[in-house]
Amino acid sequence: MPQMSILIKPASGSCNMRCRYCFYADEASKRSAASYGTMSLATAENLVRLVMERAEGDCTFGFQGGEPTLRGLDFFRDFTALVRRYDTGRARVHYSLQTNGLLLDGQWAAFLQENGFLVGLSMDGDRLTHDLNRVDANGDGTFSRVLRAARLLERQGVPFNILTVVTSRAARNADSIYSFYKKNGFLYQQYIPCLDPLYEPRGGHAWSLTPEAYGRFLIRLFDRWYDDRMRGEPVYIHYFECLAGMLQGLPPASCGMMGVCSVQTVVEADGSVYPCDFYVLDEYRLGNVNTDSLEAMHQRRLPFLEQSRQGLEKCASCRHGAICRGGCRRDRQGPEGVGENSFCPAYMAFFDHALPKLYKLLQRR
Repeated sequence: MPQMSILIKPASGSCNMRCRYCFYADEASKRSAASYGTMSLATAENLVRLVMERAEGDCTFGFQGGEPTLRGLDFFRDFTALVRRYDTGRARVHYSLQTNGLLLDGQWAAFLQENGFLVGLSMDGDRLTHDLNRVDANGDGTFSRVLRAARLLERQGVPFNILTVVTSRAARNADSIYSFYKKNGFLYQQYIPCLDPLYEPRGGHAWSLTPEAYGRFLIRLFDRWYDDRMRGEPVYIHYFECLAGMLQGLPPASCGMMGVCSVQTVVEADGSVYPCDFYVLDEYRLGNVNTDSLEAMHQRRLPFLEQSRQGLEKCASCRHGAICRGGCRRDRQGPEGVGENSFCPAYMAFFDHALPKLYKLLQRR
């Protein structure tokens, strides 16, 4: 196996926050075991051994949750030591961590910096927008604690991106969110459309994101990004940068932009493996790193990958099909199965607006 990307949930779905829109809490409620506890060092060693024996090129171990830092800093120290023990020299190892930031302190920051972690820090814009949905177990807003974590990472020299979930509230505040981030020096940003619960019709919650609202958000955010780019004041927004790369002939840098599901390896705390973070459900379990080979689990993944081709019939004749590619399967998943992307109207409006400007921008590079 060549380059590999492994997404690990060392604390399963456990979290010290209670975000109102949490997609993983929804997933956990739909399986036989809501939590798989915490990952043992024995399971971590089996995982590392399987991966490092086969990885070539680039190998990324990413940690997510729930909240992965709940597993404790000692686990992460032991995990990186295991990687060093099993390193064959054939792969360049990378680490990433997606966190809400509440448990980060000086020791964490030093460890992340020393081991070259790229951190994704979850923050939903300014205080009002963030605290509306990202609350702790007591129902209190967490904005101040997340901002403290961002400043800690800055001081320690830990590279980090801001990860923002686009809810109905955030979609109305593209300007204020972008301005807030730029003012505070948060120049690496990623925006993720909010997911309604799996298999439910879209739009049933206060935070639900409609296609119309998402389209307006993308257009306004893009215009701010584009204007800064043209002025020579670049802000990195992952989605827009990926689109620019695709227009130059580069492969999609994001799974949801490929048109079909890619090969992923998501490992729950008990070692169980799944094909996608959005489908960590009993019916999609591929095996376990304690008992199965990566090759066998890859073969069991093939039907899931093939199913992701469903619902793309209209994309073949769409004027933006080559760049949009139908989007993420999870946004095409409805109560009746996999169909057309629920955000299709948003992407149509966005590409009509943005593509001419993207071409103009690329001509200046």
